[in-house]
Amino acid sequence: MGAVPVRSLMRPFVCRTCAKALRRRRRTYATAATPTPELYDVVCVGGGPAGLSLLTALRASPITSSLKLALIESQDLSKTSTWSLPPNKYSNRASSLTPSSKAFLERIGAWPHLDHSRMQPYHRMQVWDGVSGARISFDWEQSPKISHTTVAYMTENANLLRALSTRLTSLPPITLFDKTSVSSISPGPAPTLDITAPDLSSWPHLTLSNSRTLAARLLIGADGLNSPVRTFAAIPSRGWDYNRHGVVATVKLAADFPSNVPRTAYQRFLPTGPVALLALPGPYATLVWSTLPSHATHLKSLSPPDFSAMINAAFRLSTVDIEYMHTIPSGQVDELDWRLRHTPSLVEGSQIPHAVVDVQTNSTASFPLRLRHADAYTASRVALVGDAAHTIHPLAGQGLNMGLGDVEALVGNIEDSVRYGGDIGAGMALEGYGAERYAVNNRLLGVVDKLHKLYSVGSGPLVGLRSLGLEAVDKVGAVKEFFMRQAAGS
Repeated sequence: MGAVPVRSLMRPFVCRTCAKALRRRRRTYATAATPTPELYDVVCVGGGPAGLSLLTALRASPITSSLKLALIESQDLSKTSTWSLPPNKYSNRASSLTPSSKAFLERIGAWPHLDHSRMQPYHRMQVWDGVSGARISFDWEQSPKISHTTVAYMTENANLLRALSTRLTSLPPITLFDKTSVSSISPGPAPTLDITAPDLSSWPHLTLSNSRTLAARLLIGADGLNSPVRTFAAIPSRGWDYNRHGVVATVKLAADFPSNVPRTAYQRFLPTGPVALLALPGPYATLVWSTLPSHATHLKSLSPPDFSAMINAAFRLSTVDIEYMHTIPSGQVDELDWRLRHTPSLVEGSQIPHAVVDVQTNSTASFPLRLRHADAYTASRVALVGDAAHTIHPLAGQGLNMGLGDVEALVGNIEDSVRYGGDIGAGMALEGYGAERYAVNNRLLGVVDKLHKLYSVGSGPLVGLRSLGLEAVDKVGAVKEFFMRQAAGS
C-alpha cells in the first residue's frame, strides 16, 4: 500500500460542486457588514429652484415619469409648500423670470401654481451711466420685431419654490429626504465575483445624515456655490471675488400702480457698482444695490428714512454727492433735501423711479458678489446645474434664469437617453448637456463681468468711450433689439 498524501490526512475530500457552494456562502458572510444601498435612477442634491424644477420636469414628462427619483435637501421643505406673507409684505429674495423661463415653467405645469397677485411683469428698462448720464431705453411694447411685450416677471423666490413644490406633489411621488444632509459621497465598491450581483462600482454612493445609503445611476448637483457634488466629481471651479456686496431690500414707493399699468425697471451704473429698482405689485419694489463692502455695512446701519434717502440719492445725485452721503452716520434725509435744492438735476423726473418713502422692516440684507464657473458641467454619472455650475454678478438679473436653462437642457438629454434605451448616467449621454449649456453660460458670464469692470471706472477717456457706445446702441434699432432679446432670454 502506497503512502497517503499529507493533504488527505489534514482535511476530508470536498467535491467541486460543494466547494463552489461554500465559496458563495463565505462571500455572502464577508460582505454582510456593508449596507446594501437603495438604488435610484436620479438622485438630486439641493431643493432650490434648480433642484425642484428638475425633478418636477422629470416627473411631468411622459418619457421620464417612471424613473426612480430622490431629492436630498437640508432644509424643511414643508415650510416651502406652506409659505405665505400678507399682501403688503414681500420677501427681499426676488428674481426676474424671463419669457423663456416662463415657457419652461408652463411646460412642466408649475406656472399656474404661482401666486400671480404677487408677481409683476415689467415692459420697459431705463439704464444709464452714473458718471456721464449716457442712457439707453428699452420698451418692449414699442418694438414690433420682438414677439413678446414683457421683458421679465418679478417674483419672490419663495413664490416660485412653493409653486414647484405644489406641482411636484401633484405628480407620482418621489423619495424625499428633507431635513437631511449628505455626510459623504464615494465611488461604488469594486465588483464581486458573484455574477448575479449588480455592478455598482461606477455609481456614486451617498451616505446621509440619517444613516441611509443611496446609489445613483445619475447624481445631480443642484447644491449651490460650495457644491459637495462638484467636489466629489473633482471638477474645479474658477473665478474671483468682486470686492463688492449686493444690498437687497423691499421698499415702498411714493406712487401706487394699478395692475394694468406698464412698469419700468431702473438701473444706474455707479463706479462702486450698479443700483437697480425692480417693480413689485402696487407701490412696492425690490432694491439690488451692488457696492463696496464698507458702503453695504453703512447702508444696513441706517434708519429706514435715512436708507430711503440714500436710495433716492443713488438715482438722482452726482457720484460725488453720493460718496459724501456715505460718510455721514445719519441725517441723510436732510442732506438729500438740501442737495436736491442746491445742485443741478442730472436727469428728468420721468427717467428715474418714483421716490422711495419707506423700507420694509427686516428686509435689508447683503451678500458678497463673485464670479465662479466650473470647468465642466458633467463627469461620470454626475451633472451640475445652477449655482453649482456657475455664479454670476446680479447686474443682469440672470442667475435664476441660467439655472432654469440648465435644467431644461439636462432634462432634454435625459429624455433622449430614456427614449433610445441608453444609460442616463453614461458620459456619452451627458455630453450634449455640457455642449449645449457651457458656451451659452460662459458667454453671459463674460459679458456681465466686462460690464462690471467697464462701469467701475469713474473718470478718464474710457468714460467718454463707453458713453458714446451706449448712446449709439440706443439709436441703432437692430443692435438695440438684439440686446432686448438677450435680456428677455430669447
